[in-house]
Amino acid sequence: MSSMQLKPSTENTLDLMSLGECMIRLSPPGHGRIEFSNVLEVWVGGGEYNVAYALARLGLKTGFSSRLVDNPVGRIILNHARSAGINVSGVAIADYDGVGKRDRIGLNFTEVGTGVRASVTMYDRGHSAAMNMAPGMVDFKKLFSRPVRWLHTGGIFTSLSDGTAAVVGEAIKTAKEAGTCVSYDLNFRSKLWSSKQAQAVTKNLVPYIDVLIGNEEDFQKVLGFEIPGVDENLSELDTSLYEKMVQQVVAKYPNIKAVGTTLREVKSGLINNWSAILWVDGKFYHSRRYDGLEIEDRVGGGDGFCSGLAYGFLTGMSPQDCVDLGAAHGALLQTTRGDTSQITKSELMHVFGGGSARIVR
Repeated sequence: MSSMQLKPSTENTLDLMSLGECMIRLSPPGHGRIEFSNVLEVWVGGGEYNVAYALARLGLKTGFSSRLVDNPVGRIILNHARSAGINVSGVAIADYDGVGKRDRIGLNFTEVGTGVRASVTMYDRGHSAAMNMAPGMVDFKKLFSRPVRWLHTGGIFTSLSDGTAAVVGEAIKTAKEAGTCVSYDLNFRSKLWSSKQAQAVTKNLVPYIDVLIGNEEDFQKVLGFEIPGVDENLSELDTSLYEKMVQQVVAKYPNIKAVGTTLREVKSGLINNWSAILWVDGKFYHSRRYDGLEIEDRVGGGDGFCSGLAYGFLTGMSPQDCVDLGAAHGALLQTTRGDTSQITKSELMHVFGGGSARIVR
């Protein structure tokens, strides 16, 4: 695309680097309740990490930057990343003090909803190694001395502490100096910070961002742009109203080259309508709609969209194909358990091309 001048891919180039916290997720099997479960599944995931992991599975060269603890729980994450071929040279490692008073690996307990019962995440992530990150712990100048085509980070990591907000600022400024495209998923989490806090911090980051990603609530809570006429549960959305809001965003921040969002209409815990919109070069592109999408686990669907969108841009696809690929990947990701992608490139291209769910023999 004309306004996105991405670095060419070479043997030594990383296609994408993600910056954020990666946690261990503990979930009851199926749609069980945390309170009554005597078995918990162990999953690895984090909003920014999930994008690097998915793109590695699709065949791109990716890296991950964060801070972890040198203990077996930290190594679960490192092993998971390395198994997909993710470069982890940008991960700072903290010594373990034996009890986790200084640094620990963040946990989240997630119930997968069903019917009228929504999915619920309970965080246990205070005083994590990533939360305690500060500028200088990772040498971003060294990290970006190896050509990096794309840096992806977002609001979840930014919200964790003043230190992580400063690290995000350090990373995106260094990336821009190196000519790297920067994407940022607004990803508002009310359990982590208030709308007022989010707006105060994010306004200083947006001038360095090329690709902005978020749903309608994210733009309201993080950037202060309102969409009139949307019901309080955000169950239905007039896309023309959303488009007007995006036009206000790009008018205020002319450095933004693309804006992507997922549109989710919640029918039940297991049935959603799902689609996406992309704004680029002054034009809107609408993805294929997945009406009545049957969901196994909705956590990570937005990261799936980010992954597909970035893959499209990084491989030179048209804007229409980029948003269609993002929507397809997000839809597929929600058919499996856990936060990170279990989708292969051939499966993605099958659905992206309009393929059905007929059995493959």
